[in-house]
Amino acid sequence: MTDADEMALENRLEHDAWWQTYLDQWTALPFHDLIVAVAILSTALLLGIVAARLACRYLLPALAPRHADVVAPRLMAITRAGVTAMVLTAFLGVRGLNPGADLLLAAGLGIAVAALAYQFGRALGLQSRPASLIAAALFLIVLASRLGGLAPLIAGLDRASMGVGTRRISLLDIVNAVGLSLLLFLAARALLGLILRWIGQARLLDAAQRVLFQKLAQIAVVTVAIFVGIDLLGIDLTALAVFSGAFGLAIGFGLQKTLGNLIAGLILLLDRSIKPGDVIAVGDTFGWVNKIGVRAVSVLTRDGKEHLIPNERLMTDEVENWSFSSRDVRVHVGFRVSFDCDLRLAQRLAVEAASVSPRVLTEPAPVCWIKEFGDNGVEFDLRIWIDSPEAGVGNVTSDVFFRIWDLFKEHGVTIPVPQRDLRFHSTSGEQTPPT
Repeated sequence: MTDADEMALENRLEHDAWWQTYLDQWTALPFHDLIVAVAILSTALLLGIVAARLACRYLLPALAPRHADVVAPRLMAITRAGVTAMVLTAFLGVRGLNPGADLLLAAGLGIAVAALAYQFGRALGLQSRPASLIAAALFLIVLASRLGGLAPLIAGLDRASMGVGTRRISLLDIVNAVGLSLLLFLAARALLGLILRWIGQARLLDAAQRVLFQKLAQIAVVTVAIFVGIDLLGIDLTALAVFSGAFGLAIGFGLQKTLGNLIAGLILLLDRSIKPGDVIAVGDTFGWVNKIGVRAVSVLTRDGKEHLIPNERLMTDEVENWSFSSRDVRVHVGFRVSFDCDLRLAQRLAVEAASVSPRVLTEPAPVCWIKEFGDNGVEFDLRIWIDSPEAGVGNVTSDVFFRIWDLFKEHGVTIPVPQRDLRFHSTSGEQTPPT
């Protein structure tokens, strides 16, 4: 070894010794572990923020380009919390930290997991309160598992028990049942959302078939979730076999109307006699079908009022469906002209006025017929066709009346005004001329 090599080796050893001395002094500081924990938390949060921005920039346009403004805040929150939790989980193996630093890291991980659970719950449609309860429970579980493990907590919950007949029910069983029910509810809700979205986007199905399959999917998913929950919770249904007959009879009488409306709704969707978007008239209610629900059909009127008509009533009452086989609807516009007018001119002008109205169809073409000779003039019946009854009928007839009025005024066709003659008789029996 040359002198130069020996000098380089000595310099390197001195440099390493200086760094070791510096690290020993650093680790001897009282707040060393807390500073390390804060650095880990800051790094995890920074990586979460960067990942959230990258997800919104590159992932969001591919997943939901049409709803970017709505999905972006939720996606950023989920990505930020998820990446932060993963980074903190990777640092859980750091040993030698004091209890304060461990508590800080555990609290940070618990907050990240709770935020992730809350955002997922809200994305699946949960209200703020149940989502917050789930987040708080997960925060406590993560904090307990990090600091001392869940074994003492589980043992304490299991010791708090009570006897119900021959069965022992502990607080742990109640917590497990509630947690399992929430998880099963979230899973069923997420699965149902995917199925409903897939059915709603199916191009081979019309509107009525989509609604039908969505209702059947809801019934199937809820039924399967109930039976799976009963099986996972270990509930023995054989004990209820004695009461099943009376219980079923009571449920049948109590839910008779509800089940009748449910079956009626399925029948309406199966025979496709009433579909979403149809224009119907039931009694005094006229409007278009907005939604076919489990219990009732929502009919939206031109006044903006939404009538909820029970499905069973649509099966038993007389219903006018203006768009059952065709959306074309004929509208009658009645008017009268004076006896001394040119009737054929009035007929031609009425047809001309209807033909230039924007919503009146050219095929079938408008026609006008003499209806009768009335007391004050000749009655005409103008018949026009429209193809959008949900947009209203009164606005069409009003437009046609205005056009008829303008053409009649231009060509000298008069509309008669009722006249009444008053005759006065004197006491002498002489008749006075009419006034």
